Amino acid sequence: MTDSGAPKTLTLGDQLLIFGRSGWEQAAWNYPRLQNLGFCYIMIPAIRRLYATDQAEMRAAAQRHLELFNTMPYMQSLITGVTLSLEEDRANGKPVSATDINAVKVGMMGSLAGVADPVWWGTWRPILSAFAASLALSGFGIVGPLVFFLGWNLVRLGFRWGAQRWGYRQGLKVVTSLSSGVLQQLTLGASIVGMFVMGAIIPRWTHVRLAPIIATSHQTTLSLQAMMDQLLPGLIPLVLTVGCVWLLRRHVKPLWLLAGIFVLGIGGYWLGIFY
Repeated sequence: MTDSGAPKTLTLGDQLLIFGRSGWEQAAWNYPRLQNLGFCYIMIPAIRRLYATDQAEMRAAAQRHLELFNTMPYMQSLITGVTLSLEEDRANGKPVSATDINAVKVGMMGSLAGVADPVWWGTWRPILSAFAASLALSGFGIVGPLVFFLGWNLVRLGFRWGAQRWGYRQGLKVVTSLSSGVLQQLTLGASIVGMFVMGAIIPRWTHVRLAPIIATSHQTTLSLQAMMDQLLPGLIPLVLTVGCVWLLRRHVKPLWLLAGIFVLGIGGYWLGIFY
């Protein structure tokens, strides 16, 4: 479409309104098209601003954003920013078709969802939760939960706003940046950091105490647990964790793992193996 008038642009107020709506993306999640209703709801302020004088284009814009959409909610903000840029270009007569807009959305939503899980769920949340739990266990009381709540939400909201603004300013340049291999490097780095964090958490929070006492040749006894602490501290929690991961990779349900650990703990205590 063409427009000989003044260029149509989204104001900062429009972008803030869109950002505010982004938190409701999954409020109308559905099986046929997943997050499409939420994404269309997010885009409505932009559609009204850019196509205010053309009802047909307004309806068409709403319709194309009702196509299937699904990604990790925090990464949706980057896709929203790029989509806003493309819609603005289209409203100003640039050669951007509805097919182009949908293709960019589909191309980004899968790749961004794949990188988000190890970054958010595998790295940032374990680090923050471990720090907050350590504060609570150290006697700081409610400070621990507050640190987690504020840390999580400040980083989450700051990232989402920054991602939306960056996507809007850069447009299709974002796709070029993401296709340069930065996503793979970010995923690998986050996975490595997450493994280090989990490795530090396991011996701190997983406790398996052995009860047997070993008799020595000098008429003395030695606790098996004390010997393990001196030679290989944290070995049993590590073996237990690795065993659970091995079973999970073989599609054993987490509920069965929890039940098995419960039975193992009660049975081991009853048999005098654990205390």
